[in-house]
Amino acid sequence: MSTLQEQFEAAVAESKTLPERPDNMTLLKMYGLYKQGSSGDVQGERPGMTDFVARAKFDAWAANKGLDQAAAQQQYIDLFNDLKG
Repeated sequence: MSTLQEQFEAAVAESKTLPERPDNMTLLKMYGLYKQGSSGDVQGERPGMTDFVARAKFDAWAANKGLDQAAAQQQYIDLFNDLKG
């Protein structure tokens, strides 16, 4: 059985080959869990109002603040498996 980190990395790699592109809200949720699982709590300042994409990504990551990295990795894997079917 592979470790959680290996499963997480495999899910991240395989997520790029999903047969159907998830909606934007799901993509943001995946991004937030990915960043939390790989880097920990959000860092830096929130981007300005004019940078919509960066601001949405920052907010998605910030929504997971305080979540343990292992828990974020597991949630990412679970979400990916749901999308994969």
